[in-house]
Amino acid sequence: MTNIELALWSFPLLLAFVFLRMPIALAMIGIGAGGTWLVIGTPMMTLNQLKTLTYGTFSNYSFSIIPLFLLMGQFATLSGMSRALFGAAETFLGHRKGGVAMAAVGACAGFGAICGSSLATASTMGQVALPELRRYGYPGSLSTGALAAGGTLGILIPPSVILVIYAILAEQNIEKLFVAALIPGILAAIGYMVVIAIWVRVAPNSAVVKDRVPWGERIRALGKVWPVVTIFVVVVGGIYAGIFTPTEAAAVGAAGTGIAALATGEMTWGKLRQAILSTAAASGMIFLIILGAGIYNNFLSLTQLPQIASDWVGNQGFTPWIILTLVLLMYLVFGCVMDSLSMVLLTVPIVFPIMSVLDFGMSPADFGIWFGILVLIVVEVGLITPPVGMNLFIINSMARDTPIVQTYKGALPFVVTDIVRVIFLAAFPAVTLWLVWVIDAL
Repeated sequence: MTNIELALWSFPLLLAFVFLRMPIALAMIGIGAGGTWLVIGTPMMTLNQLKTLTYGTFSNYSFSIIPLFLLMGQFATLSGMSRALFGAAETFLGHRKGGVAMAAVGACAGFGAICGSSLATASTMGQVALPELRRYGYPGSLSTGALAAGGTLGILIPPSVILVIYAILAEQNIEKLFVAALIPGILAAIGYMVVIAIWVRVAPNSAVVKDRVPWGERIRALGKVWPVVTIFVVVVGGIYAGIFTPTEAAAVGAAGTGIAALATGEMTWGKLRQAILSTAAASGMIFLIILGAGIYNNFLSLTQLPQIASDWVGNQGFTPWIILTLVLLMYLVFGCVMDSLSMVLLTVPIVFPIMSVLDFGMSPADFGIWFGILVLIVVEVGLITPPVGMNLFIINSMARDTPIVQTYKGALPFVVTDIVRVIFLAAFPAVTLWLVWVIDAL
Protein backbone atom coordinates (compact mmCIF):
# COMPACT_ATOMS: atom_id res chain seq x y z
CA MET A 1 0.00 0.00 0.00
CA THR A 2 1.38 3.42 -1.00
CA ASN A 3 1.59 6.32 1.43
CA ILE A 4 -1.26 8.11 -0.36
CA GLU A 5 -3.49 5.03 -0.13
CA LEU A 6 -2.59 4.76 3.53
CA ALA A 7 -3.65 8.39 4.10
CA LEU A 8 -6.89 7.97 2.17
CA TRP A 9 -7.86 4.82 4.08
CA SER A 10 -7.23 6.59 7.38
CA PHE A 11 -10.32 8.79 6.92
CA PRO A 12 -12.94 6.01 6.82
CA LEU A 13 -11.08 4.24 9.63
CA LEU A 14 -11.27 7.40 11.74
CA LEU A 15 -15.02 7.73 11.04
CA ALA A 16 -15.52 4.08 11.95
CA PHE A 17 -13.87 4.66 15.33
CA VAL A 18 -16.08 7.70 15.88
CA PHE A 19 -19.19 5.61 15.12
CA LEU A 20 -17.96 3.02 17.64
CA ARG A 21 -17.94 5.80 20.27
CA MET A 22 -14.18 5.92 20.69
CA PRO A 23 -13.09 9.36 21.95
CA ILE A 24 -12.08 11.36 18.87
CA ALA A 25 -8.78 12.41 20.47
CA LEU A 26 -7.71 8.81 21.08
CA ALA A 27 -8.81 7.81 17.59
CA MET A 28 -6.67 10.53 16.01
CA ILE A 29 -3.68 9.75 18.22
CA GLY A 30 -3.92 6.01 17.46
CA ILE A 31 -4.34 6.39 13.70
CA GLY A 32 -1.78 9.19 13.46
CA ALA A 33 0.84 7.31 15.48
CA GLY A 34 0.17 4.02 13.70
CA GLY A 35 0.23 5.67 10.28
CA THR A 36 3.51 7.44 11.05
CA TRP A 37 5.03 4.12 12.12
CA LEU A 38 3.95 2.51 8.82
CA VAL A 39 5.28 5.42 6.72
CA ILE A 40 8.65 5.71 8.50
CA GLY A 41 9.08 2.02 9.30
CA THR A 42 10.07 2.60 12.93
CA PRO A 43 8.19 3.66 16.05
CA MET A 44 10.93 6.10 17.11
CA MET A 45 9.51 9.11 15.27
CA THR A 46 6.12 8.51 16.88
CA LEU A 47 7.73 8.44 20.32
CA ASN A 48 9.69 11.61 19.55
CA GLN A 49 6.47 13.30 18.42
CA LEU A 50 4.83 12.60 21.76
CA LYS A 51 7.64 14.57 23.38
CA THR A 52 8.35 17.40 20.93
CA LEU A 53 4.85 17.91 19.50
CA THR A 54 3.24 17.99 22.92
CA TYR A 55 5.63 20.63 24.19
CA GLY A 56 5.62 22.59 20.93
CA THR A 57 1.82 22.69 20.85
CA PHE A 58 1.01 23.52 24.44
CA SER A 59 3.83 26.02 24.95
CA ASN A 60 2.01 28.21 22.39
CA TYR A 61 0.97 31.29 24.39
CA SER A 62 -2.09 31.83 22.19
CA PHE A 63 -3.73 28.63 23.46
CA SER A 64 -3.97 30.09 26.98
CA ILE A 65 -6.95 32.08 25.74
CA ILE A 66 -9.06 28.90 25.63
CA PRO A 67 -9.28 28.06 29.38
CA LEU A 68 -9.78 31.75 30.16
CA PHE A 69 -12.81 32.05 27.86
CA LEU A 70 -14.12 28.73 29.21
CA LEU A 71 -13.77 30.02 32.78
CA MET A 72 -15.59 33.20 31.75
CA GLY A 73 -18.46 31.05 30.45
CA GLN A 74 -18.52 28.96 33.62
CA PHE A 75 -18.82 32.06 35.82
CA ALA A 76 -21.64 33.36 33.63
CA THR A 77 -23.42 29.99 33.75
CA LEU A 78 -23.28 29.59 37.52
CA SER A 79 -24.07 33.19 38.47
CA GLY A 80 -27.60 33.49 37.10
CA MET A 81 -26.73 35.77 34.17
CA SER A 82 -28.60 33.42 31.84
CA ARG A 83 -31.82 33.93 33.81
CA ALA A 84 -31.39 37.71 33.71
CA LEU A 85 -30.85 37.64 29.94
CA PHE A 86 -33.88 35.44 29.32
CA GLY A 87 -36.02 37.52 31.66
CA ALA A 88 -35.07 40.75 29.90
CA ALA A 89 -35.68 39.29 26.43
CA GLU A 90 -39.01 37.85 27.56
CA THR A 91 -40.30 41.21 28.80
CA PHE A 92 -39.74 42.70 25.33
CA LEU A 93 -40.81 39.75 23.15
CA GLY A 94 -43.07 37.54 25.28
CA HIS A 95 -46.32 39.24 24.24
CA ARG A 96 -45.73 38.47 20.54
CA LYS A 97 -46.66 35.26 18.73
CA GLY A 98 -43.83 32.86 19.44
CA GLY A 99 -42.34 35.53 21.68
CA VAL A 100 -41.11 33.24 24.46
CA ALA A 101 -39.20 31.09 21.96
CA MET A 102 -37.83 34.26 20.33
CA ALA A 103 -36.75 35.46 23.78
CA ALA A 104 -34.87 32.19 24.26
CA VAL A 105 -32.99 32.77 20.99
CA GLY A 106 -32.26 36.38 21.96
CA ALA A 107 -30.99 35.28 25.37
CA CYS A 108 -28.75 32.69 23.67
CA ALA A 109 -27.25 35.48 21.55
CA GLY A 110 -26.64 37.58 24.67
CA PHE A 111 -25.16 34.66 26.56
CA GLY A 112 -22.94 33.83 23.58
CA ALA A 113 -21.35 37.26 24.03
CA ILE A 114 -19.78 36.09 27.31
CA CYS A 115 -19.52 32.35 26.62
CA GLY A 116 -17.47 31.02 23.72
CA SER A 117 -19.02 27.54 23.76
CA SER A 118 -22.09 26.36 21.88
CA LEU A 119 -22.65 23.37 24.15
CA ALA A 120 -22.48 25.51 27.29
CA THR A 121 -24.90 28.05 25.79
CA ALA A 122 -27.38 25.35 24.77
CA SER A 123 -27.28 23.52 28.12
CA THR A 124 -27.47 26.70 30.22
CA MET A 125 -30.28 28.35 28.30
CA GLY A 126 -32.10 25.01 28.06
CA GLN A 127 -32.29 24.83 31.85
CA VAL A 128 -33.66 28.37 32.02
CA ALA A 129 -36.02 28.49 29.03
CA LEU A 130 -37.46 24.96 28.69
CA PRO A 131 -39.74 25.20 31.77
CA GLU A 132 -41.10 28.55 30.55
CA LEU A 133 -41.69 27.22 27.04
CA ARG A 134 -43.57 24.24 28.46
CA ARG A 135 -45.66 26.55 30.67
CA TYR A 136 -46.89 28.48 27.66
CA GLY A 137 -47.73 25.38 25.65
CA TYR A 138 -44.94 25.35 23.09
CA PRO A 139 -44.65 21.93 21.39
CA GLY A 140 -41.58 19.90 22.25
CA SER A 141 -40.31 19.99 18.67
CA LEU A 142 -40.31 23.80 18.50
CA SER A 143 -38.92 24.22 22.03
CA THR A 144 -36.00 21.85 21.58
CA GLY A 145 -35.31 22.89 17.99
CA ALA A 146 -35.23 26.61 18.86
CA LEU A 147 -32.96 26.10 21.87
CA ALA A 148 -30.58 23.78 19.99
CA ALA A 149 -30.32 26.34 17.18
CA GLY A 150 -29.99 29.24 19.63
CA GLY A 151 -27.14 27.43 21.34
CA THR A 152 -25.06 27.59 18.16
CA LEU A 153 -24.86 31.36 18.66
CA GLY A 154 -22.41 30.60 21.46
CA ILE A 155 -19.63 29.91 18.92
CA LEU A 156 -20.64 32.62 16.47
CA ILE A 157 -21.21 35.66 18.69
CA PRO A 158 -17.67 36.64 19.86
CA PRO A 159 -15.77 35.64 21.87
CA SER A 160 -15.61 32.17 20.32
CA VAL A 161 -13.26 29.32 21.21
CA ILE A 162 -13.59 27.78 17.72
CA LEU A 163 -12.70 31.11 16.08
CA VAL A 164 -9.60 31.34 18.28
CA ILE A 165 -8.48 27.87 17.19
CA TYR A 166 -9.16 28.66 13.52
CA ALA A 167 -7.14 31.87 13.85
CA ILE A 168 -4.18 29.96 15.29
CA LEU A 169 -4.32 27.19 12.67
CA ALA A 170 -4.79 29.55 9.69
CA GLU A 171 -2.53 32.29 11.14
CA GLN A 172 -5.31 34.89 11.00
CA ASN A 173 -6.03 37.98 13.09
CA ILE A 174 -8.22 37.04 16.08
CA GLU A 175 -9.44 40.60 16.59
CA LYS A 176 -10.71 40.94 13.02
CA LEU A 177 -12.35 37.51 13.13
CA PHE A 178 -14.27 38.52 16.26
CA VAL A 179 -15.48 41.71 14.59
CA ALA A 180 -16.38 39.92 11.35
CA ALA A 181 -18.51 37.39 13.26
CA LEU A 182 -20.85 40.05 14.66
CA ILE A 183 -23.04 40.66 11.58
CA PRO A 184 -23.38 36.94 10.68
CA GLY A 185 -24.26 36.28 14.34
CA ILE A 186 -26.99 38.92 14.32
CA LEU A 187 -28.30 37.55 11.01
CA ALA A 188 -28.41 34.07 12.57
CA ALA A 189 -30.49 35.26 15.52
CA ILE A 190 -32.87 37.15 13.21
CA GLY A 191 -33.18 34.09 10.95
CA TYR A 192 -34.07 31.85 13.87
CA MET A 193 -36.71 34.31 15.07
CA VAL A 194 -38.21 34.43 11.56
CA VAL A 195 -38.48 30.63 11.61
CA ILE A 196 -40.30 30.78 14.95
CA ALA A 197 -42.65 33.51 13.66
CA ILE A 198 -43.53 31.42 10.61
CA TRP A 199 -43.96 28.26 12.70
CA VAL A 200 -46.49 29.77 15.13
CA ARG A 201 -48.49 31.22 12.24
CA VAL A 202 -48.59 27.95 10.34
CA ALA A 203 -49.64 26.21 13.59
CA PRO A 204 -51.52 29.04 15.38
CA ASN A 205 -52.54 26.91 18.38
CA SER A 206 -48.98 25.84 19.16
CA ALA A 207 -48.34 28.38 21.94
CA VAL A 208 -50.00 30.81 24.34
CA VAL A 209 -49.16 34.52 24.07
CA LYS A 210 -48.05 36.26 27.29
CA ASP A 211 -49.56 39.48 28.54
CA ARG A 212 -47.74 42.66 27.57
CA VAL A 213 -45.25 43.77 30.24
CA PRO A 214 -45.28 47.46 31.35
CA TRP A 215 -42.30 49.58 30.30
CA GLY A 216 -41.24 50.12 33.88
CA GLU A 217 -40.78 46.39 34.39
CA ARG A 218 -38.95 46.12 31.07
CA ILE A 219 -36.45 48.78 32.12
CA ARG A 220 -35.86 47.05 35.47
CA ALA A 221 -35.29 43.71 33.69
CA LEU A 222 -32.92 45.41 31.26
CA GLY A 223 -30.98 46.87 34.17
CA LYS A 224 -30.15 43.37 35.39
CA VAL A 225 -28.16 42.52 32.26
CA TRP A 226 -25.66 45.38 32.53
CA PRO A 227 -22.80 43.01 33.52
CA VAL A 228 -23.19 41.11 30.23
CA VAL A 229 -23.14 44.29 28.15
CA THR A 230 -20.21 45.73 30.09
CA ILE A 231 -18.11 42.57 29.84
CA PHE A 232 -18.79 42.22 26.10
CA VAL A 233 -17.86 45.86 25.40
CA VAL A 234 -14.71 45.66 27.54
CA VAL A 235 -13.51 42.36 26.03
CA VAL A 236 -14.30 42.86 22.34
CA GLY A 237 -13.85 46.65 22.39
CA GLY A 238 -10.61 46.37 24.34
CA ILE A 239 -9.20 43.87 21.85
CA TYR A 240 -9.92 45.96 18.79
CA ALA A 241 -8.94 49.26 20.40
CA GLY A 242 -5.51 47.79 21.07
CA ILE A 243 -5.88 48.07 24.84
CA PHE A 244 -5.59 44.30 25.33
CA THR A 245 -4.19 41.39 23.41
CA PRO A 246 -6.83 38.64 22.94
CA THR A 247 -5.29 36.64 25.78
CA GLU A 248 -5.24 39.65 28.10
CA ALA A 249 -8.85 40.41 27.13
CA ALA A 250 -9.82 36.84 27.99
CA ALA A 251 -8.20 37.22 31.41
CA VAL A 252 -9.96 40.55 31.98
CA GLY A 253 -13.25 39.01 30.85
CA ALA A 254 -12.88 36.02 33.17
CA ALA A 255 -11.99 38.27 36.11
CA GLY A 256 -14.81 40.69 35.31
CA THR A 257 -17.36 37.92 34.97
CA GLY A 258 -16.18 36.42 38.25
CA ILE A 259 -16.53 39.78 40.03
CA ALA A 260 -20.00 40.28 38.52
CA ALA A 261 -20.95 36.79 39.69
CA LEU A 262 -19.80 37.60 43.23
CA ALA A 263 -21.78 40.84 43.12
CA THR A 264 -24.99 38.95 42.39
CA GLY A 265 -24.51 36.92 45.58
CA GLU A 266 -24.95 33.63 43.73
CA MET A 267 -21.28 32.68 43.43
CA THR A 268 -20.59 30.51 46.48
CA TRP A 269 -17.32 28.73 47.24
CA GLY A 270 -18.91 25.52 46.03
CA LYS A 271 -19.85 27.08 42.70
CA LEU A 272 -16.40 28.63 42.36
CA ARG A 273 -14.82 25.20 42.84
CA GLN A 274 -17.27 23.73 40.33
CA ALA A 275 -16.41 26.46 37.78
CA ILE A 276 -12.67 25.82 38.11
CA LEU A 277 -13.01 22.03 37.90
CA SER A 278 -15.39 22.22 34.91
CA THR A 279 -13.00 24.59 33.14
CA ALA A 280 -10.08 22.25 33.81
CA ALA A 281 -12.01 19.24 32.51
CA ALA A 282 -13.17 21.03 29.35
CA SER A 283 -9.68 22.46 28.73
CA GLY A 284 -8.11 19.02 29.15
CA MET A 285 -10.55 17.55 26.63
CA ILE A 286 -9.90 20.33 24.09
CA PHE A 287 -6.12 20.15 24.47
CA LEU A 288 -6.13 16.38 24.06
CA ILE A 289 -8.12 16.78 20.83
CA ILE A 290 -5.63 19.44 19.68
CA LEU A 291 -2.75 17.03 20.37
CA GLY A 292 -4.53 14.20 18.55
CA ALA A 293 -5.18 16.42 15.54
CA GLY A 294 -1.53 17.47 15.53
CA ILE A 295 -0.31 13.86 15.47
CA TYR A 296 -2.82 12.90 12.78
CA ASN A 297 -2.01 15.94 10.61
CA ASN A 298 1.73 15.22 10.92
CA PHE A 299 1.03 11.73 9.58
CA LEU A 300 -0.91 13.22 6.64
CA SER A 301 1.98 15.61 5.96
CA LEU A 302 4.43 12.70 5.82
CA THR A 303 2.26 11.03 3.17
CA GLN A 304 2.25 14.30 1.14
CA LEU A 305 -1.55 14.12 0.91
CA PRO A 306 -2.17 17.87 1.49
CA GLN A 307 0.32 18.87 -1.21
CA ILE A 308 -0.93 16.27 -3.69
CA ALA A 309 -4.55 17.25 -3.01
CA SER A 310 -3.70 20.91 -3.57
CA ASP A 311 -1.97 20.16 -6.88
CA TRP A 312 -4.82 17.90 -8.00
CA VAL A 313 -7.46 20.52 -7.28
CA GLY A 314 -5.44 23.15 -9.13
CA ASN A 315 -5.09 20.92 -12.20
CA GLN A 316 -8.80 20.12 -12.53
CA GLY A 317 -9.74 23.54 -13.87
CA PHE A 318 -12.54 24.02 -11.35
CA THR A 319 -13.59 27.60 -10.65
CA PRO A 320 -12.87 28.86 -7.11
CA TRP A 321 -16.62 29.04 -6.38
CA ILE A 322 -17.17 25.38 -7.27
CA ILE A 323 -14.31 24.37 -4.98
CA LEU A 324 -15.71 26.55 -2.18
CA THR A 325 -19.13 24.92 -2.62
CA LEU A 326 -17.61 21.43 -2.45
CA VAL A 327 -15.63 22.33 0.68
CA LEU A 328 -18.70 23.74 2.45
CA LEU A 329 -20.72 20.65 1.48
CA MET A 330 -17.94 18.51 2.93
CA TYR A 331 -18.24 20.39 6.22
CA LEU A 332 -22.00 19.85 6.23
CA VAL A 333 -21.56 16.09 5.75
CA PHE A 334 -18.79 15.84 8.35
CA GLY A 335 -20.97 17.82 10.76
CA CYS A 336 -23.48 14.96 10.77
CA VAL A 337 -20.94 12.62 12.37
CA MET A 338 -18.23 14.73 14.06
CA ASP A 339 -18.06 17.48 16.65
CA SER A 340 -17.14 21.02 15.59
CA LEU A 341 -13.73 21.23 17.27
CA SER A 342 -12.49 17.99 15.70
CA MET A 343 -13.71 19.10 12.27
CA VAL A 344 -11.83 22.39 12.45
CA LEU A 345 -8.62 20.83 13.79
CA LEU A 346 -8.64 18.05 11.19
CA THR A 347 -9.63 19.97 8.09
CA VAL A 348 -8.29 23.53 8.34
CA PRO A 349 -4.58 22.53 8.02
CA ILE A 350 -5.49 20.64 4.81
CA VAL A 351 -8.24 22.80 3.32
CA PHE A 352 -7.00 26.32 4.05
CA PRO A 353 -3.75 26.07 2.02
CA ILE A 354 -5.77 24.80 -0.95
CA MET A 355 -8.39 27.57 -0.67
CA SER A 356 -5.93 30.40 0.00
CA VAL A 357 -4.26 30.09 -3.41
CA LEU A 358 -7.56 30.51 -5.26
CA ASP A 359 -8.64 33.89 -6.60
CA PHE A 360 -11.86 35.16 -5.01
CA GLY A 361 -11.13 38.78 -5.88
CA MET A 362 -10.02 39.85 -2.42
CA SER A 363 -6.82 40.27 -0.44
CA PRO A 364 -5.36 37.24 1.40
CA ALA A 365 -6.19 38.86 4.76
CA ASP A 366 -9.82 39.48 3.78
CA PHE A 367 -10.13 35.96 2.37
CA GLY A 368 -8.79 34.37 5.56
CA ILE A 369 -11.40 36.21 7.64
CA TRP A 370 -14.30 35.60 5.24
CA PHE A 371 -13.49 31.90 4.79
CA GLY A 372 -13.11 31.45 8.54
CA ILE A 373 -16.59 32.85 9.19
CA LEU A 374 -18.08 30.59 6.50
CA VAL A 375 -16.37 27.58 8.05
CA LEU A 376 -17.59 28.57 11.49
CA ILE A 377 -21.20 28.88 10.29
CA VAL A 378 -21.14 25.51 8.50
CA VAL A 379 -19.56 23.89 11.56
CA GLU A 380 -22.33 25.51 13.62
CA VAL A 381 -24.94 23.91 11.30
CA GLY A 382 -23.37 20.53 12.07
CA LEU A 383 -24.26 21.01 15.75
CA ILE A 384 -27.99 20.86 14.90
CA THR A 385 -27.87 18.47 11.93
CA PRO A 386 -29.19 14.92 12.55
CA PRO A 387 -28.13 12.29 13.37
CA VAL A 388 -25.19 13.44 15.52
CA GLY A 389 -25.87 17.11 16.23
CA MET A 390 -24.43 17.59 19.72
CA ASN A 391 -26.80 20.45 20.61
CA LEU A 392 -29.78 18.25 19.73
CA PHE A 393 -28.68 15.58 22.21
CA ILE A 394 -28.00 18.11 24.97
CA ILE A 395 -31.42 19.79 24.67
CA ASN A 396 -33.27 16.53 24.16
CA SER A 397 -31.72 15.09 27.32
CA MET A 398 -33.36 17.96 29.24
CA ALA A 399 -36.75 17.51 27.56
CA ARG A 400 -37.28 13.84 28.35
CA ASP A 401 -40.93 13.98 27.29
CA THR A 402 -39.92 14.91 23.72
CA PRO A 403 -38.81 12.02 21.46
CA ILE A 404 -35.49 12.59 19.70
CA VAL A 405 -37.27 12.31 16.33
CA GLN A 406 -39.39 15.35 17.25
CA THR A 407 -36.24 17.26 18.16
CA TYR A 408 -34.78 16.35 14.76
CA LYS A 409 -37.93 17.62 13.04
CA GLY A 410 -37.92 20.79 15.10
CA ALA A 411 -34.30 21.55 14.13
CA LEU A 412 -34.75 21.13 10.36
CA PRO A 413 -36.34 24.58 9.68
CA PHE A 414 -33.44 26.18 11.54
CA VAL A 415 -30.96 24.17 9.46
CA VAL A 416 -32.66 25.50 6.32
CA THR A 417 -32.28 29.11 7.43
CA ASP A 418 -28.62 28.43 8.27
CA ILE A 419 -27.99 27.10 4.76
CA VAL A 420 -29.71 30.16 3.26
CA ARG A 421 -27.44 32.36 5.40
CA VAL A 422 -24.31 30.51 4.23
CA ILE A 423 -25.30 31.00 0.59
CA PHE A 424 -26.00 34.70 1.19
CA LEU A 425 -22.69 35.35 2.97
CA ALA A 426 -20.75 33.34 0.38
CA ALA A 427 -22.36 35.30 -2.47
CA PHE A 428 -21.81 38.68 -0.78
CA PRO A 429 -18.47 38.65 1.11
CA ALA A 430 -18.80 42.38 1.84
CA VAL A 431 -21.58 41.65 4.36
CA THR A 432 -19.08 39.74 6.50
CA LEU A 433 -16.16 42.09 5.93
CA TRP A 434 -17.97 45.44 6.07
CA LEU A 435 -17.59 46.01 9.80
CA VAL A 436 -13.90 45.07 9.65
CA TRP A 437 -13.36 47.60 6.85
CA VAL A 438 -15.23 50.30 8.77
CA ILE A 439 -13.18 49.83 11.93
CA ASP A 440 -9.92 49.67 9.95
CA ALA A 441 -10.82 52.98 8.32
CA LEU A 442 -11.35 54.73 11.65
